[in-house]
Amino acid sequence: MNTPNTSTPTTRQPAGARAAARKPGRESAEAADRTVADASAAGASATDATIADATLWIELLLRQFPELLVELAPSYRSPSAPPAVPSGSASAPAGPTRAEREEALRIEQAHGLTPSGSRTSPVRLHISDAVRDITDGVIELDEAVHDRLRLPRPRRDHVTGRLLRVAGLLDRAAGDDVLLEHIRDEARRMARRCTRALGGAEPVVRVSGRCPWCDSVSLRAFPVRRAVLCVNPACRCADRTCDCRTDPAHRHAWSEGAWVRLAAESGGDLAELTASTADTARREGRR
Repeated sequence: MNTPNTSTPTTRQPAGARAAARKPGRESAEAADRTVADASAAGASATDATIADATLWIELLLRQFPELLVELAPSYRSPSAPPAVPSGSASAPAGPTRAEREEALRIEQAHGLTPSGSRTSPVRLHISDAVRDITDGVIELDEAVHDRLRLPRPRRDHVTGRLLRVAGLLDRAAGDDVLLEHIRDEARRMARRCTRALGGAEPVVRVSGRCPWCDSVSLRAFPVRRAVLCVNPACRCADRTCDCRTDPAHRHAWSEGAWVRLAAESGGDLAELTASTADTARREGRR
């Protein structure tokens, strides 16, 4: 009597079933490929966004820094003062040109020399400090970018020339996320320092939803501080240690780590809130 071989399966799996069994593996590989492709696209999109932000901040700084130099150079005569000579008579000698004022400023910064001649207003120290801080920052940024990209040491140049040089290297810096973010952050810091020195107000963005403490539509985002504040003077929170309970000038604030909870409690949109506190070079450049 013949006995069946127990090591041999009694039934065979159809070819279609074998193909179907292999299909999940192929689908997993395809899904993995799609995931990698999506991640690459997201990374490229983030890089492009960082380059765009850095470009906007550099452009804003290029536009405002010359205004800062003009503000630093003291005026030789008040614009509201009456004319020194009657109309129709020979005109008095014109005051120094903008180029002459900037040259006098460079001499004073480099050698500590003060140009001769009468002045009607003293140098404003907060303007001088801002000019020095931005000048040093641009020099350091220019040198750091060249060093990181293994380029020769940059030649000496004015602030405008160095900024244009850094802007021209943004595409080469795209492969280094750390360097690219450093360029954007430094350009943003210096542009906002320049804006504040020129008297620009801190940007404020209205946020949807109601304050969890006072139930008023008074939530505002402050991008420079990376915080959301309730601007209702009568608002008081339940935290006894918060200064809003004792200081009328203090406003309760939500830092970045509390935005998820704030969006849930206020009925607002977290995506909108995050976008409101994002880079504001476009808004600041239009003011």
